[in-house]
Amino acid sequence: MIDRIVNAAPEPDEPQAVELEITLRPRDFANYIGQGRLKQNLQLAIDAATKRGEPLDHILLHGPPGLGKTTMASVIAHEMATQIRITSGPAIERAGDLASLLTNLQNGDILFIDEIHRLNRTVEEVLYSAMEDFKLDIMLGKGPSARSLRLDLPRFTIIGATTRTGQLAAPLRDRFGMIHRLDFYTPDEVQQIIERAAGILKVKIDKPAAAELAKRSRLTPRIANRLLKRVRDYADVNGDGIIDAPLSHKALELLDIDELGLDAADRMLLAAIIENYDGGPVGVETLAALTSEERGTIEDFYEPYLMQIGLLERTPRGRKVTPKTYKHLGKKPKKAGGQSSLL
Repeated sequence: MIDRIVNAAPEPDEPQAVELEITLRPRDFANYIGQGRLKQNLQLAIDAATKRGEPLDHILLHGPPGLGKTTMASVIAHEMATQIRITSGPAIERAGDLASLLTNLQNGDILFIDEIHRLNRTVEEVLYSAMEDFKLDIMLGKGPSARSLRLDLPRFTIIGATTRTGQLAAPLRDRFGMIHRLDFYTPDEVQQIIERAAGILKVKIDKPAAAELAKRSRLTPRIANRLLKRVRDYADVNGDGIIDAPLSHKALELLDIDELGLDAADRMLLAAIIENYDGGPVGVETLAALTSEERGTIEDFYEPYLMQIGLLERTPRGRKVTPKTYKHLGKKPKKAGGQSSLL
């Protein structure tokens, strides 16, 4: 996994870090900032299911990392007043692992599967009947003496989360009754998230500083909380612990994060397209080789935000930068017969 302050992947599972992260997560819709339309749709489904005394339909949440898919699953469980079990696709290696999870659920419980696109195909096929019929088919023995055993399951809800809906098998995707995308947040929403987190962490931050952090948080709550912690460290060591605009600017400058939230890796990627390929188009495999990153890292961690803010485009022939990119990096487009140059 790429080691960057603006990496939207979860932090290492250190006990203290996990406990702190959990305290920053909202528990209900009232405290969940942003994703207004999604919350309305989910609240409607929750109210209807509660009125009928039924569990929710299975839900698929997709979108770039760090936008709150796991948090949303926990909020749904809280609003439904039910228990939630959390696992991930790679952790369910065999059908027996899935059977153990499902048979320990109670009626109405929620099973959250993160990175559901990485489920083993054998496990995925067992999940089909469990989701649709609430039945679990298990093969006992091998060879001529093998026999199938069908177990009844409680009526549960699967909430799947993925950053790559295209990698989900169609039969699995079709078994979700609700499919919702989490979008990037607005700067105002990210600022509210930062101010809320600062209150929980007992950090004093003024509104201009919170706005500055929000502007550089790549419209992603996870990154916003991470930047707040790093700027808090800077304030504790180099100030009186109070975060104001000048101090936040110095801290972010030390972290090498510019006014658009780009770090050195982002700028290197964009500069490589300009300097080596005249702004593109260039294939994603070539970009992966240039940056020494995997293709999946480029597609999941670099591109979504760069495309969101208009610095990168996907075309049938590959990736290319936009005029806004040249302006941001201080470069001029290559002229006919000329070379790119700094302003």
